[in-house]
This record gives sequence, structure tokens and C-alpha cells, in this order.
Amino acid sequence: MGYSMLDFESATESDFWMDEILGFNNLTLAILLAVVVIALSTRFLTMWLAPKLLKKIITSDSIENKAVKDSDKALGNAAGAGVSFFIFAEMIDAMSVATSSIMMPQIIINLVPGALQLIISVCLIMWAFRLIEIVQDIVELLDDDEELDGTEKTLISAIQSVLRFVIIFVGGVFIADSFGFNLTSLIAGLGISGIALALAAKDTISNFFGATTVLLDKPFRVGDWIVVGSSEGEVIQINLRTTLIRTSLDTVITMPNANLVNSPVENYGLRRWRRWQTQLHMDINSDPAAVDNFCDDVMKFISDNEFTTKEDSSWCRVNMISPTSIDLAVNLYWAVSGSVQERQEREKLILEIMSLAKKNSLQFYDGRVRQQR
Repeated sequence: MGYSMLDFESATESDFWMDEILGFNNLTLAILLAVVVIALSTRFLTMWLAPKLLKKIITSDSIENKAVKDSDKALGNAAGAGVSFFIFAEMIDAMSVATSSIMMPQIIINLVPGALQLIISVCLIMWAFRLIEIVQDIVELLDDDEELDGTEKTLISAIQSVLRFVIIFVGGVFIADSFGFNLTSLIAGLGISGIALALAAKDTISNFFGATTVLLDKPFRVGDWIVVGSSEGEVIQINLRTTLIRTSLDTVITMPNANLVNSPVENYGLRRWRRWQTQLHMDINSDPAAVDNFCDDVMKFISDNEFTTKEDSSWCRVNMISPTSIDLAVNLYWAVSGSVQERQEREKLILEIMSLAKKNSLQFYDGRVRQQR
């Protein structure tokens, strides 16, 4: 029985694909070359396409630059390695079939998947660390006044610290897996170590979650004047473990954040208005009509002040009389932004009261003068 020329060429071609070189046959080398071409194409396609897709979703140039443009190589390498890992895994599965034509050395089978997984893990970790930087851009984008205060900066720092820890932990697990470590034993060991660490650092962890609560609930901000128990002062810094409070004596109290969460906090900085009350003691010999005019003049000055609020709850009227003085009660509210402005308005009112008393020929009661008489 003879063979035709077509059969001979077919047999020759089949022999060519099955020829072995360094443990590979030509068919496997051709497939691997195709994998390299596909991986490179995927890499460049990802680097070109990702910014265009992201631009349609994200309007912030800063976020786009940090998320893709500044880390496009890491993202492209991860995509190319991911495609290679998937195809190579399919090739290894195909080799388990008895009729498979794929041939490669065992050392390649053992090393390449782990190497590709290592490349993917490292590239994604690098990209994830770049993404951490967009936390500040996102907070600025969501912030109404477009200006970050000390509290928001601390919140950003806290979120970034947590994200770094998570990325390092998860990335470390995947890198360990790429080197062939037993993940079950590794995670179990990390879990036991984590429990021991949590017990040893429970106060630090409590303070950290206290800081998170303070930063999210915002019971006070940097610059607010607060009272916590017997401590009182201006908040100058909110850290992950402690909050610094400067007292009226210019000393600094370091307050653990756990204490702030578990204690009532009185915040003067959240006041909608500032209330001022005082008593004016007029001489007992004052003319009643002059006192009445004086009260009306004081109320007119209070009403005309641009910072006065709650006018219905403000007054300047005779409150009490004694053998030596006529006592006037003054009550008013100012819608001012801070203590400095409050002191300025108080000073203006006191000076005006002095001027109106002189205008109405009234004298304030002085117990020392009365005793000398």
C-alpha cells in the first residue's frame, strides 16, 4: 500500500509541530508566542482604553490622573499578566488529557503560574497605593466649602492609613500564595497573631475607633471650644489616637479619643447665637422717666445692631428695686461667629450704655460712694 504526496506532507507537518526543543514541542512554543503577543496587546490596549473609559465616568482630572494616567503601566502590566495567567492555566489543564499535544518541562509548569501571579499582585498593589491618594480628591469633591479643615485632613489621614494596612495585608497574602505558601495555615497564623495583637493594643484600637467616630460624627471641629468633664479649651488637633485641647491658661491637654466617645462633650463652637445677660444698678434717686427712656434707648441700640437675633427674647427693663439702687436686667442674643466678635459687640454695647446713661442724666449705683455719705 503506497502513500500519496498529500499524506506525506501531512505527516511531515505533524512531525514538525511535535518536534521537541528543550522540553517544548513546536506547537507549545507557537502557543506561548501567541500568549506573549496577546499579553502585550492587552497591556497596550488597557493603557490606551482605561483613561478614555474613566474620563466618561469621572469629571475630576486629578482623580483621573492618579487612578489611571500616573499608574497606567502597573494597570497594563497587571492586565497583560492576568490574560497570560488565564491562558497558561488552560494549557496546564489541557496537558492532563492523554491525547494532548501540548508539551513543556515540569519546571515551567511549576514556576510560571506563580511568577505571573506575583507580577499581577505587585502591579495591583502599586496601583492600589496610587488609588489611596485620590481619597483627598474625593473628600474635596464632596466638601461643600471646597476647603479642608483640620478635622477633614485627619479623617483623610485615617482612611489612608486603614487602606494602606488592608492593601499590605491582602497583597501580602496573594504574594505568599504566589510563592507556594499554604494559605490556610498562613491565614490561621495571621488570625491568631491578630487576636494577640488586638488584646495587647486594645487601648490603641479603642482610641483609633474613637477617632473614627469623632471624625465621622463631627461633634466638634478643630478650632471649637469644648468642655469634656473637668477639661475645657480649644481643639487644636485631632489625631488617630488623641485629641489636643489648648486651655485658657495656654496649656495643652492630650485627651484619648476613647474618652471623648464615652463622655458628654459640650461644644461652644456649635452655638447658633451668643447670649449675654447683665444687671445694671442705677442710683436710687434716679428719675423714673429717665430710667424708662434709658431702657428704651438701650433696646433701640440692641435692635439696630445687625448681629442681634431673637429680638422677642431680648429686653432691658427694671427688674428689682432696693433701698439703695434700681436694678435693670439686660438680656440679648448675638448671631456672631466667634468669641472675638462676641467680645467686640459686648464692648460696643457697654460703651453705648455708658453714653446713654450720661445722656439721660443717670448715675450707676456705687456702694462705696453710698457708704461714704
